[in-house]
Order: sequence, then structure tokens, then C-alpha cells
Amino acid sequence: MSTVRTVLGDVPPERLGVCDAHDHLFFGSPQLPGQELRDASAARAELAAFREQGGGSVVQWTPYGLGRRAADLLLLSRDTGVHVVAATGLHQAVHYDTGTLAELRGRLADTFVAELTTGIGPSGVRAGLIKVAGGFHALDAHARWTMTAAAEAHRATGAPIAVHLELGTGALDVLELLCGESGVPPHRVILGHLNRSPDFTAHRQAAEAGAFLAFDGPSRTHHATDWRMPDALRALAEAGFGHRLLLGGDTTTAAARSVNGGPGLPYLLRRLRPRLEAALGKDLVERILTENPGRAFGVEWR
Repeated sequence: MSTVRTVLGDVPPERLGVCDAHDHLFFGSPQLPGQELRDASAARAELAAFREQGGGSVVQWTPYGLGRRAADLLLLSRDTGVHVVAATGLHQAVHYDTGTLAELRGRLADTFVAELTTGIGPSGVRAGLIKVAGGFHALDAHARWTMTAAAEAHRATGAPIAVHLELGTGALDVLELLCGESGVPPHRVILGHLNRSPDFTAHRQAAEAGAFLAFDGPSRTHHATDWRMPDALRALAEAGFGHRLLLGGDTTTAAARSVNGGPGLPYLLRRLRPRLEAALGKDLVERILTENPGRAFGVEWR
């Protein structure tokens, strides 16, 4: 039986409710100095605001070493009644110091497996997915190392692999490595940030390969996000791939939180959902927000 591994334990996929399939409650990177998501009270307020809009679950894609705060995720989920899924994995090399990466050499896959099956550090909270990252139209040595380790951890556990695509590019290279070379079933791969590259041909090719496609994050300057998203989703749905689509918010900075005046977690349901319903119909959007995440993150765990 497939279950989704949340911070409070494994739950049936249908228990997720309306799901933000890619977001962050805690996140910190040297690439975003001074904008770290560290405030637990703000995270609680974001989850509560998301819940008020009808939200039922949030998948946090924050990987190893970037301030996941796993123990706090457990408390926040319990306090707000929102299911939270935590991640293991590794981001692009630029987000880490050389010492951290050196310590993981030779044991990266084992680290992922331990966090999926035993728990993240002393928290006992188990991760429910593996997050890795590609580069801009390319996969460098770091990406190949982390994705190969992710594939090994998938084979050991069954965990889904979520991929940060830099500005939405490189989807087919990622699938070639993970699925072609490493044998990961395509339906266990979730490609993120496809909204940032309005390449409808690449979108369709990734969907035809069998992967899940995540359109995540409100409009940002010079990113082809919200205003092209309805067209991209409609094209995929009309081609028969509505069951492969996911939506998320991808809040990565303190300024982007709704409690600080940004869009935050509620934006997905408060603004983006009505816009997509008008363009695509309520039934399809409902399935994208509820049924599809259960299939993407629900696993027969090993």
C-alpha cells in the first residue's frame, strides 16, 4: 500500500487534502544572505494562513544542510493540523561550503537512506522525498554525483526524487541520467520549476517520459511564471497529461512570506487557484491539488 511519509508518520495519499507540492517553511543559503527562513513563529503563521485558505499539506523541499529544522516541522504540523513532508537530498554546490561537501563524499546515498528510514539527525523525523538539483541547461559533476546517490537511495527505499531545474531547464538531461542511466522509474521523478521556462515542447517530452511536472512559485521579474502557466497546463492536460501536474509556491526568502507582506503559502490558493480554475476548470485544478500529489509522493516504502 502506498503511503506519504510525513513528519508525523506515514499517511494514505488521500489524507493530504489540498497540497502545496513544493514550498519551504525553513530554508537558509549563503546565496540569500539576510533572507533566511528561520522564524518558527512566522512559519506557524504561514501554515495557519494556508490552512485558512483550505490547505491540507505542504511538501518542504529544503534538503540536507540548509536549515530544515525537522523537529520544528513536527511541532508545526501538530499545532496547525497541516501535513508536512520533509526532504533529504542535496542542493547545488554553490549552497554549501567545501567542508560540508567533503564530509559527505563516499557516504551520500547512505545519508539519504538514513534520513528516509531512521530520521533526520536526533529529531527522529523521517524524510519523505529526496531533493536534488541540476544546473542551467546542464548537469555538472556535482549534479551527477548527487543524482546518482539519489537513485541509489531510491532503489533502497522507494522514495520519490524531486529535482530543482535551474530556471526550468535541463529536464530531459535529468531524466536521461536518473531514468536512463540509473534506472529510476519516471513516475518517481518530480521535475520542479517548469513554469520558469515556457518551453511547451520540453514540457510535453518530460510528461511523455512519465515524470511529474511541478509548476511552482508566483511570478518573479523576468520569469515566465503565472501569466504563461494556464497555457502550459492547458496544453499538457489536452495532451492527456493532467494526471502528471503539480502546483506549489516555493517560498524561499523571509520577504516572500505573507506575514512579511509577500505572497507566501496562501498565494497558491488565494490567487493562483481561482485564476487556474477560470482557465482550466475547477475539476482539473482540484485533481492537480489533491489527487496528483498523492500519486507523486505516495510510495510503497522499502
